[in-house]
Amino acid sequence: MKKKINTKKTDDMSLPLYLFHQGTNYNTYDYLGAHFCDINGQKGVVFRTWAPHASSISVVGDFNDWDDTKNVMTRISDGGVFEAFIPGVKVYDNYKFAVKRGKNTVLKADPYAFHTETPAGTASKIYDVDGYEWGDAEFIKNKTAPYNKPMNIYEVNLASWKRHLDGNYYTYRELAIELVDYVVDMGYTHVEFMPISEYPFDGSWGYQVTGYYAPSSRFGTPKDFMYLVDKFHQKGISVIVDWVPAHFPKDLHGLYEFDGSPCYENQGWDRKEHKTWGTRLFDWGRNEVQSFLVSNAVFLFEKYHVDGLRVDAVASMLYLDYDRKEGEWIPNEFGGNQNLEAIAFFKKLNTVIFEKYPNALMIAEESTAFSMITKPVCDGGLGFNYKWNMGWMNDVLSYVQCDPYFRSGIHDKLTFSMCYAFSENYVLPISHDEVVHGKKSLLDKMFAHRIEDKFSSLRAFWLYMYAHPGKKLSFMGNEYGQFKEWDYKEGLEFFMLDYVYHNKLFKFNKRLNHFYKECSPLYEIEDSWDGFEWIAVDEKDNNVLAFKRKDLSGNELVAIINFSGADYNEYRLGLDKGVYKAVLCSDDKCYGGNGILKKKTFKTVKRSAHGKGTSITVSLPRFSGMYLIKQGK
Repeated sequence: MKKKINTKKTDDMSLPLYLFHQGTNYNTYDYLGAHFCDINGQKGVVFRTWAPHASSISVVGDFNDWDDTKNVMTRISDGGVFEAFIPGVKVYDNYKFAVKRGKNTVLKADPYAFHTETPAGTASKIYDVDGYEWGDAEFIKNKTAPYNKPMNIYEVNLASWKRHLDGNYYTYRELAIELVDYVVDMGYTHVEFMPISEYPFDGSWGYQVTGYYAPSSRFGTPKDFMYLVDKFHQKGISVIVDWVPAHFPKDLHGLYEFDGSPCYENQGWDRKEHKTWGTRLFDWGRNEVQSFLVSNAVFLFEKYHVDGLRVDAVASMLYLDYDRKEGEWIPNEFGGNQNLEAIAFFKKLNTVIFEKYPNALMIAEESTAFSMITKPVCDGGLGFNYKWNMGWMNDVLSYVQCDPYFRSGIHDKLTFSMCYAFSENYVLPISHDEVVHGKKSLLDKMFAHRIEDKFSSLRAFWLYMYAHPGKKLSFMGNEYGQFKEWDYKEGLEFFMLDYVYHNKLFKFNKRLNHFYKECSPLYEIEDSWDGFEWIAVDEKDNNVLAFKRKDLSGNELVAIINFSGADYNEYRLGLDKGVYKAVLCSDDKCYGGNGILKKKTFKTVKRSAHGKGTSITVSLPRFSGMYLIKQGK
């Protein structure tokens, strides 16, 4: 259905325009950009853009031979919004804004464009995002926040999960067939896409965005992307997308100095640019930028039915001195290093999102000790509901890369995280950042003198991670132990599944994923000590760790892991009186182990260990672990 618009100009600013300049239009995408409409019975497209310092702007495109004299826009607000109506424009027509300031004219892509040319093309495309027939009503109706529920995220780069033999990308619709079934079969609960908003440089992995409102045309149309999300929902999988509100690249067609001067970016000499990344920083204190970014977040939930945003580079936004030396930054009005505008922006963002979408996921990638990231705004927090636990990730990965002979000296890297585990709502991330740039693949990080011990170590690591409080995230390829570091230019090496050790690791991961979803002690209580109890916390000389997880009904799971290179044939474990069954053991032959543990049921005896009056003895091979469940209560 075509929209009819108010053709009155400056003397009667529309409410959307007024709210845009106030920083409170959270559906700006319905007003700015390019929209089909009828004016006095004439069908066409109304174009609007914000460029306060431009002297004039024209719309150029396929429909006017890219002639900047034909469709000059009218300034309709003192704040710098321009408008033009052009009849006869069609879906998929290419267009840009010819932005003039003085003698200079630059062709700019539409910041609110719904679709773009396929890179290396940089034009915006006319597109209507309305009209897709969703089939996920049941999923949306039953969706709730994942508190007290399993949350196991499979992080995916759509450009390199799989490639065709000729090197071409899988399309959104092809991924809807193969990726959806793969994620379901593997037992994940959520999928997280690295940034899908349009980006010009493949090597940025999507983190340098030029088209915030346009899913990358590398893989198809916006409605093709809707189809992919829809299919995930129909199979019960929640979809998270990586979102980049911190910075944008200096590509000439993008947001960079959009009106001939800093516009979307901060104008302060110390806050305008991130020199290490070579990008510009948003001006989060500017009303129109707030409308742009908050609307973009709302847009992803509203139009694409995403279930959550993983917000990238939060730490870089929170601190004025982030990646800056002394003399390269100016303190805030109170003399501190916190970016007060960014803090206010996050509070506004999360307040808006949770008012509109109470069951949304807002996940901060934040690497510092900034407090109350996941506390409600009304309580003084930033309002996210989850935060990546980067401290845990750095500690445990340094531990597994250490020679077991020296691990006794760094045993706290496995245990220290429990000192702060309940201070925020955490996601435990083993992400793309940890398997690139010479850091080695996850499998190759495992210290071992024998190849089979690398696989054993990784299985033991997974048992530890899944039993540790916090939601889980793992990057694609980790599940079967890809040896090669991730390469964004090609697909994963799924042919490795033809090799025995990789195939068995894959089976172990699949079993662990499904077991995690079935075992309520592993996820129901993750915000207090009610769900966790140490058994063996200080056995640094043995490189052994043991602890309990509990659910809301009092059911318990015991996790015990041997990170040493020694076999403990009769390891004594202190437990409450009862009978315990080994329900998952990483040393089982079917997963690539030696199958040393023959006995699977254990009854406690009256012998003290770990502060308990009763205990069991188990065989605990090197680089292995197991889960035990108490039979009855």
